[in-house]
Amino acid sequence: FLSVDRDRSGKISAQELQQALTNSNWSHFNEETCRLMIGMFDRDQSGQIDLNEFQALWTYIQQWKGVFDRYDQDRSGLIEAHELHTAFSQMGYNVSQSFINIIVIKFDRAARRGLKFDDFIQCCVMLKNLTDQFRARDTAMTGRIQVSYEDFMCMVLLNKPS
Repeated sequence: FLSVDRDRSGKISAQELQQALTNSNWSHFNEETCRLMIGMFDRDQSGQIDLNEFQALWTYIQQWKGVFDRYDQDRSGLIEAHELHTAFSQMGYNVSQSFINIIVIKFDRAARRGLKFDDFIQCCVMLKNLTDQFRARDTAMTGRIQVSYEDFMCMVLLNKPS
């Protein structure tokens, strides 16, 4: 915690977290992924996390690393489209290959035809948040919902845990 808390404030910001986390190719995590993760563990909504929140976040990252490594079958440091399809299927998401291709295009910031670890986390968190919002509205569990245009846009643009 102390090595990440560079300004010695007792709290860790998204920027400090970004400087501390690296992908397998030694590139720093995407700042948006760091903001997303900080937001998930920031109980007081300060935009920063304290020691206890950091410990929970660190455990969360380690769990995602295990998932990433399990599906990175060729050990390339990337989850390619076919690996992502397998991962999503085993996580319970029944999605088409064309949807997977869209996900890879959206989250592959390095244009390498696969997702680095931080991109994978961001993608999975977004998918879970949107799925949770969908399920909350699908009270009859039909796999279909009816939402207004504005509600739909808020679901997609805000994309925060319910």
